[in-house]
Amino acid sequence: MAQKAMMTEFSWTEDYRVSGLEDVLTPALVIYPEIVVSNLERTLALLEGDADRWRVHIKTAKLAYTLRLLVERGISNFKCATTLELLTACECGAKDVLFAYPSMGANARRVQELAEQFPGVGVSVLAENEEQVRQWRGSRVGVFLDINPGMNRTGVEQNSTAAIVGLARGARAAGLEFRGLHYYDGQLGGLDFEERTKAAHRGYGQLLEIAATLERDGMAVAEVITAGTPTFPCSLSYKGLRGQRFVHRVSPGTVVYCDASSLAQLPAEYGYRPAALVAARVVSRPRAGIVTCDGGHKTVSADAGVPTCVVLGHPELTALAPSEEHLPFAVAEGAREPRPGDILYLLPRHVCPTVNNFDAALLVRRGEIEGVEKVSARGREAPLLRVPEKAAPLPL
Repeated sequence: MAQKAMMTEFSWTEDYRVSGLEDVLTPALVIYPEIVVSNLERTLALLEGDADRWRVHIKTAKLAYTLRLLVERGISNFKCATTLELLTACECGAKDVLFAYPSMGANARRVQELAEQFPGVGVSVLAENEEQVRQWRGSRVGVFLDINPGMNRTGVEQNSTAAIVGLARGARAAGLEFRGLHYYDGQLGGLDFEERTKAAHRGYGQLLEIAATLERDGMAVAEVITAGTPTFPCSLSYKGLRGQRFVHRVSPGTVVYCDASSLAQLPAEYGYRPAALVAARVVSRPRAGIVTCDGGHKTVSADAGVPTCVVLGHPELTALAPSEEHLPFAVAEGAREPRPGDILYLLPRHVCPTVNNFDAALLVRRGEIEGVEKVSARGREAPLLRVPEKAAPLPL
């Protein structure tokens, strides 16, 4: 994806400049709370003011600070992928959390523990086979069936209606609450807007057929979850998802902070703005036309490909392939080259794993650093579910 294509209508404004960075160790994650709030309000406006329609995926937000901003605005339904995210959501006031990952073994037992620890929170899980359904027997968790819309990452194949009905029956037979259907069509994000919408709408038509089949079989579908950020507009425009017996919720998470990819994928009129940047310093000029900053792939995630980011206010800089700690840029011919020590404001191509690279974030309001917040749900919990009383020391 070229830098120009990633940026769409967004450009640098002085709102992003931070004073006092001479005392900041870089690279540093910078979050702008006022812009976060603006992004939340724009999402709620698109949902006609109904916070209950948004099941936010918190893999992006990560900070307890940000989760509290969500809860303060009436958003109480969440979705997460790690037990640490589940714990953080429960601690921050969530009312209903879907553990949206096919957990097994000790991971599943930890989810059950957290469900018991927070009895006031509705905790649900995903299942795609009989073993995953059986392992929750005797717990208080609800079950969503994970439907594979063609992303081929997890889920029951969308055309396997008999298997889907059988799993719903199995959940009920195991004494579990069958909550509904989970449908993540992230594979469509690379299509242009018109083709993405057509493909998503075809899939939603099939999804409604599955829900209708379950209803005819006596299996009430309470909720249908669709749409991460790329297909959020597609869910909004599909009228068939409205006015149903079930509650339809969307689950975009990236919109909380936004990144270069989401700004390219979402309509400009939505008015989203980046609320999380990485402040990096130029550290080297290895040759004419190349400068390097301290924003390698241990800082700005490279999972979405190269370029990993764009530099706000510097369209003449194009990010090249990163190393662990180094990120070189090609400087357009004839443009001024940044000097070692200069600060660059990097907008990640994929903000979710970028946030996960940091232990803490600077909160910046009106150009001033007002505090530092822990990235509460970064990484994972300690790996031992039960620590032996006489655990053998690790060899030196």
